[in-house]
Amino acid sequence: MLEIKLEDISAGEEVEREWDVAIVGGGPAGLTAAIYTGRSMLRTVVFEKLAVGGQITVTDEVDNYPGVESVKGPELAKLMEKHAKKFGARIVFAEVLRIRKEGEGRFVLETTDGEFRAKAVIWATGAEPRKLGVPGEREFTGRGVSYCAVCDGPFFKGRTVAVIGGGDSAFTEGLYLSGLVAKLYLIHRREQFRAQKIYVEQLRSKPNVEFLLNKVVVEFVGDNVLKALRLKDTKTGEESTVEVDGAFVYIGLRPVNDVVKDLVELDERGFALVGEDTKTKTPGLFVAGDGRAKPLRQIVTAVSDGAVAAMMADEYIREISSHGT
Repeated sequence: MLEIKLEDISAGEEVEREWDVAIVGGGPAGLTAAIYTGRSMLRTVVFEKLAVGGQITVTDEVDNYPGVESVKGPELAKLMEKHAKKFGARIVFAEVLRIRKEGEGRFVLETTDGEFRAKAVIWATGAEPRKLGVPGEREFTGRGVSYCAVCDGPFFKGRTVAVIGGGDSAFTEGLYLSGLVAKLYLIHRREQFRAQKIYVEQLRSKPNVEFLLNKVVVEFVGDNVLKALRLKDTKTGEESTVEVDGAFVYIGLRPVNDVVKDLVELDERGFALVGEDTKTKTPGLFVAGDGRAKPLRQIVTAVSDGAVAAMMADEYIREISSHGT
């Protein structure tokens, strides 16, 4: 029977250096992959540089995960972590700085806790929402500030929100939110938009939507939760305040793929060009989760990727083992 180990490994603590599978990223994709590789009796290590759970740790409530009507994001993250550990996954709190392949089934991962080796690697670092970087943004993330309307929009039903951005994501998510909220402000720094015209016209036609153009957010204001946005006019410099219950920031996503950029094919935005099988141009390296090019980035799509990547890694290891590697 597979030995169950529930402890974490902090940076600097002595830890085994040879593994069957190394998973980089402890979000839903990575933790699901760890569950499946553990069930396949593969010795698995998960590298996480910040907090286990990824983006869901800053999500106040999740109500679209099948079979779970409502759960706090941090609580769901802990459940996934516990599940992965049940099947023997070991978590190392360290950042992976470089990955190189030294032969079939021989990957070397250079981390802030030294070098590790694995037969296969699952890259599951995901993508980060680009931040405005203004006062209050970090403090109110998960308490009014969100980067995912599909995730958090239903919690603002019948209330007042703002969408910040001018691209397709801002407008498509704005259209979704306009069907839920009482009032929506679309805030953009210019009068022109990067979004497709059809989305712009559709959102303009909504009676509960107001466009605030040539405006930038300079501060998120509130107490325990977000209460208002402080705006600055990009032409006149005049400042104003708009009261909102929620703010959805859509100024782009940044995939965390720099470390593997020479090992995988990337699109023009830096997302990994891998199919549903999660395989890359480097045999034995798989990409799962929000860091790959895909039409929808949700917890359910991330965990699906993780399961697939784990099975592909298991298949790869069995194949190289049959070659006597």
